[in-house]
Amino acid sequence: MNWDDFEAWSKRIATWGARYHKTLRDRPVRAQTGPGQIAAQLPAQPPEAPEDMAAIMADFDTIVMPGMTHWQHPRFFAYFPANATPPSMLAEQLVNTVAAQCMLWQTSPAATEVEGRMIDWLRQALGLAEGFTGVIQDSASSATLSAVLTMRERATGHTGNREGLSGKGHLRIYCSDQVHSSIDRACWVAGIGQDNLVKIAASGPLHGMDAAALDAAIRADIAAGHTPAGIIAITGGTGVGACDDLEAVLQVARRHDLYTHLDAAWAGSAMICPEFRARFWAGVDGFDSIVFNPHKWLGAQFDCSVQFLRDATPQLNTLKIEPEYLRTSGAAVTNYSEWTIPLGRRFRALKLWFLIRSYGLDGLRARIRNHVLWAQELCEALRALDGFEIVTEPILSVFSFRCPGDDTMQQWLVDAINDDGRIYLTQGAFGGRKVIRVQVGQFDTTRADVMTVHEVVSDIWQRLR
Repeated sequence: MNWDDFEAWSKRIATWGARYHKTLRDRPVRAQTGPGQIAAQLPAQPPEAPEDMAAIMADFDTIVMPGMTHWQHPRFFAYFPANATPPSMLAEQLVNTVAAQCMLWQTSPAATEVEGRMIDWLRQALGLAEGFTGVIQDSASSATLSAVLTMRERATGHTGNREGLSGKGHLRIYCSDQVHSSIDRACWVAGIGQDNLVKIAASGPLHGMDAAALDAAIRADIAAGHTPAGIIAITGGTGVGACDDLEAVLQVARRHDLYTHLDAAWAGSAMICPEFRARFWAGVDGFDSIVFNPHKWLGAQFDCSVQFLRDATPQLNTLKIEPEYLRTSGAAVTNYSEWTIPLGRRFRALKLWFLIRSYGLDGLRARIRNHVLWAQELCEALRALDGFEIVTEPILSVFSFRCPGDDTMQQWLVDAINDDGRIYLTQGAFGGRKVIRVQVGQFDTTRADVMTVHEVVSDIWQRLR
C-alpha cells in the first residue's frame, strides 16, 4: 500500500466508522456467533501473494463484524463501559499515524509534557490535593501491580528485586472480599502468593471492609511472625460497586505504617462531580497510590488508566532501571517508563487532551449525573416487577437484582436476555447467591435506552415462565 492508497482507504474507513456508530441500535449488542464459527472462515495458511485491500475490507465486514460484541452500543449494560468518544478516536488516529514510541522524554518531548499536564488536569477534576503526581498506565491491573510491587519492596527494605523473596517470610496484603480479580493476580505476579492476600469480609450499605476486622487481621499476622506490606481499598468494586470507608482504612494503615493503594477504576470518573465526593471519596488524599480508568466512564478510548501517586519516590525506587542507552543527558526531565513496568509507551495522553477540551468538565459531568439518575429509575422499575428482588441497591450507576427462582433461573434469564440481543447484561455473585448485574455508563446511552432494560427483562421473563 502506498500513501495515496492509505489516504483513500482512511477516508473510506472514516465513513464506515461514522455509519457504524449511527446504526449501532440496529445491531444485537452481543455477538451472536458460536465458538469456532469465525475461525472456520479464516484460511489455515497465510497468503503468499499480496491481496487487494477491497477484498480484505469485504472479509472484515462479512467474517469479523458478525463476531464482534458492540461495546459502544447504547444498550451495553454489561461489565463496565469501555467508551470511545469521537474526539478520543480521532486522537488515536493521529497517535497511530505518527507511531512514536514514547518511552523517554527525548523520544517525544510532547508526549511526556502533555502527559504531565493531563495528569494534573485530572487531579484537579477529581478534587485531589496539590502535590499528587502520576502516570498513565495501560490498565488498572498494571497500576495495581506497580503498587503491590512497591509494597513488597518497601516491606523488604528494597531487597526483593535484588535478592528475591526466599527467606523473607510471609508478606501480607489486605483488602476486602469485594476487590477485583486483578488484585489477586498482582499478588501472584509479585511473588506474594494468593494465600498471603488477606480478604476482609464486606458489610454495610456500601459493602465496605470492616476497619476493626482489618486491624485485628494485621495484629494477628504480626503476632504470627508475618510481615504486613500494604492495604488495597476500593471505591466502586466491579461486582456490586462496593466502596470502603477510606478514612477508616487509612487510620489502620497509619497505625501500622502500611503503604496504601486505592482501586477506583470505574467509579473514580464520577468524582469529577463534587456531590459524590463526601460519600465515596472522603479521605482520598491520604492514599499513597490511586488508580482510575478514563477509558471506562470518562470516555477516553481504551487503553488509558491513570495512577496518581502522593509521592512517586517509592514506586520509582521499585521500578526504575536505567542502562546507559536509556540515559538522557542535559537538563532533568521526566521519563515515564521509569514509573511503570513496560519500557515501551504509547502517546495515551493525547486522547485525554482531545476529550477534555471537546466536552469540558461540565459536559462530562452531565453524562455521569444522568447515568446515576437513570440507574436509580431503572432499579425502581425492576423492583416493581412481581417477585423480583433488588439484591444490592444502586451505588452510583450499578446495582443487582434477582428474578424469582434459584441460581439456575438467574442464569437462564441472563442467557435468554443476551441471546435476544436488544440489551447486554452479566451475571454476578453476592452473598453466596447468583445475581443479575446492571451498570449504566455507555457514553451515548439515553434514558430510553436504559429503560429498555425493564422492557426486555419483563418480556423475556414472561416467555420463560
